Amino acid sequence: MSELKTFGLFLLTALAEIVGCYLPYLWLREGKSIWLLVPAAASLTLFAWLLTLHPTASGRVYAAYGGVYIVMAILWLWSVDGIKPTVWDLVGSGVALLGMAIIMFAPRGA
Repeated sequence: MSELKTFGLFLLTALAEIVGCYLPYLWLREGKSIWLLVPAAASLTLFAWLLTLHPTASGRVYAAYGGVYIVMAILWLWSVDGIKPTVWDLVGSGVALLGMAIIMFAPRGA
């Protein structure tokens, strides 16, 4: 799988997890409809399925996925919560992405 496809799959995986967690948050903290739990469960199911599509060992996928999740969470903070990321949010996201790239794309022996 190409690096671009792998990264895109990580982005979709992170979005599915964030949506799956955000909808119950809306129900529990914001008093929204309990029916939000239905799409939340579907989104978390999609998240789990997407994790299985990654082309490497599960532990490595989970470790590298964390870096992409951090970036997506910061983007969510900005686009959905309306809170502009700080310089430190952006620096931390960059460090997390660098870690993800090292884990996923480093050369490996056969």
